[in-house]
Parts: sequence; C-alpha cells; structure tokens
Amino acid sequence: MKPSSFRTTLLAAFIMTSQSLPAIPIHTTAKELPHIPLWPKAAPYSHGDSGSDQPFFDIYLPEEKLRNGAAVVICPGGGYGGLALDHEGKQIAEFYNAFGVTAFVLHYRLGSHKYHFPTQLADVQRAMRFARSQAQKYHIDAKRIGVMGFSAGGHLASMAATKFDEKAYPASDAIDQVSARPDFAVLCYPVITMDPEFTHKGSRKNLLGPDKNDDSKAANHVSSELNITDRTPPTFLFHTNEDTAVPAENSVRFYLGLRQHKIPAELHIYQKGPHGVGLQKGDPILGTWGGHLRDWLRTNDFLAPEGNPKRVAVSGKVSLNGTPVSWGSITFTPEDPNLPFTSTVVRGGKFHTTADNGPAAALSRISFEASIWDATHQTEDRVIQCDRLSQNDPQPLSLDIAANMKALQFELTQTN
Repeated sequence: MKPSSFRTTLLAAFIMTSQSLPAIPIHTTAKELPHIPLWPKAAPYSHGDSGSDQPFFDIYLPEEKLRNGAAVVICPGGGYGGLALDHEGKQIAEFYNAFGVTAFVLHYRLGSHKYHFPTQLADVQRAMRFARSQAQKYHIDAKRIGVMGFSAGGHLASMAATKFDEKAYPASDAIDQVSARPDFAVLCYPVITMDPEFTHKGSRKNLLGPDKNDDSKAANHVSSELNITDRTPPTFLFHTNEDTAVPAENSVRFYLGLRQHKIPAELHIYQKGPHGVGLQKGDPILGTWGGHLRDWLRTNDFLAPEGNPKRVAVSGKVSLNGTPVSWGSITFTPEDPNLPFTSTVVRGGKFHTTADNGPAAALSRISFEASIWDATHQTEDRVIQCDRLSQNDPQPLSLDIAANMKALQFELTQTN
C-alpha cells in the first residue's frame, strides 16, 4: 500500500471510529459547591481537627434545566486507605449531572488515619441523612436519593444499603432523625465479603483495624452479603471477570442475596477489564456500563420527576403486510428522557401489559421488531425493525399514551 493510500485509509478508519464512540465533553456546566461538613462541629469518633478528621461533601449541581430531582451519594474507592476522587468521584458526579442528577461526593474517614469501623458507617449514614434533610435546599426528591460506591467505597455503599438501621453513632441534632436508607444502590467492582478467599485484604485490614482484623465475628458483621434484608433497596452491580484485586465473586454473592430476598437487581460482569476502571469511556465495550446504569435508573423510575405520569395498562394487535406478527416486540419510549421506556412481546399478533409494567402515560415514540416467518415460511420474510408504519411515513410514529385507552392496532407495511 502506498503511504498516501495508507494515510487515507487510516483517516477514514479514525473518522468511522470517532463517529461510533460517545462524544467527550470538553467542559462541564455543572456547579461544584465548596466543601460541606457533615457535622457542624467535631464528628463522632474524631481524634483531631484536620481535613482527614472531619468528613465532608463536594456537591455537584446539574444545570437547572436538566435537574430531575434525583440525587446520589458517591463513595470513591481506595481500599479504606485513600480516596480515588477523580475517576471515582468528580468524573462520576459530572456523569450524573449530565442527565440531571445531583451528586454528593463523600470524603469519608479512612483506616490509614486510624479510623476504623463503625466510623465509616457513621459517615455514610450521616451523608444519607444530610442529603435527605437538605432536599428542599438542593431541589431534590427525598424519596429518590441513592448511594453509589467503587471498590472499598462500594463496600461502604453496600453497608449503607444493608445497615441503615444500625446505630453507628449517637444522634446529635434533627438531621439524625432523618432516614439513612438509600432509595437505590449502585455498586461498582465492590468489596462485599470479608471472607478471606474473596475479600480485598487491604480493605478488610483498614476497615476493621489491627485489633479486629483476625476477628471472624467482626468480619461477618461487615460482610454485606450476610446483611441483606427485605428492605435492602434495588441495586445495580458492575464488575469485570479479570478483576484480581476484588474478584467478581463479591458482586455475585451480593446479587444472589438480593435474589433470595426478591430485591430488584441488575448485574453486569464484563469479561475484560482490570480493577478500578471508573467510567472507562474510551473502551467501546467496557465503557457501555454507564449507559446500562442510566437505563436502569430510568426503567426503575428513579429519574422521573415528582408527580411523573403513572404507568398504564395497554393492549392491542400488530400485523405486518397483512399478517399478524408471530414473533416480535413493541417499545414505548417517552419523549421525556426521565420517564421509563417499556418494551413488551408480540405473539400471535397480540400484546398486553399490566399497569405495573406498562408504559408511562405520556407522549411516546413507538417502535417495533417483527417477524411473520412462522406464519408464512417464506424465505423472503425476515425480522424487521422500524419506528414507523411504512417506509413512506416522513416521521417516526408517536402516540400520546393515556389511561383507559382502547385496544391499539398497528398495521405495518414494510418491504424486506
């Protein structure tokens, strides 16, 4: 290949790759507030007055036009010996701000500064209570505040999700009368268990301290897979199979515990990727986990503003070129990006949802996946995907979904 041809091919490949990757913003319009201390005076268990002795927040506010009322307390990782405040703190807060979620990055106290359990649980409980108590001030919904953590911060977030009723510190003011229970939890390559076979030894040592590191009873008390209850909030988990620092068994154990208690949960384990990847936006595969998280939050109504339209039951028929669709789906995607989308199967030309899993009562785009091959057995009949009834329609199909709608009927006319 001639050098000029090589350069042309390389440029074309670069353009194609760049177009396939998500855009990387060169700036953010989110607003970061000054450090906000969790306690107005000395924090419980404090043995000093330096920055490492007083837990605090960095608060990131989304643009007002994007704000949807959801909020999250973020716990960066660091093995309970440090805080990864960039890729597991600031970057995560800006990720949330981009779709309207207020973010509180928690600077909790560390074992490397001689703070051990229950100090960290005290810090995250107070963080949840503080955020909820300030809901009106920061324009957030007190019923849509979650917790998120990475690695050891994931362990702290898992304790927040399982030990919110444990009295980790003495109450001191009205804030401590507010609930510490997260409404959802997001655990990213989290330390979960203190089982020596799968735990992260440094996190265990820093959390329990040298006096209790070998105490199995103390270790079991903070093994989060053993503390799941029916009140543990819905949880999203992300891990990689190649993680050798914190094996994926940590997430798997927590997920199985959630299933046992019938807690809504979603687990993503990617084959490739080391520990501590953060958002990893540059990786076209691993970097998709953030999108899955956003979809999960949307699907579970955590992004919907207060007073959001309720879900409604819908039913109807779908045909393709005059034949009832034998296999396919219909998807309702609200124009409002905070409202949940709904997809349901089409079998024998019919579909049906209940009010529990139906679409939101809102203006929605309608899209289809459809096959009639089971009915025709014609070689030319293939699965189609479309967002309009006919290729000749100038605009995608949309419909204002409402309660008590009559049965819907869609007649698709498409060529293979």
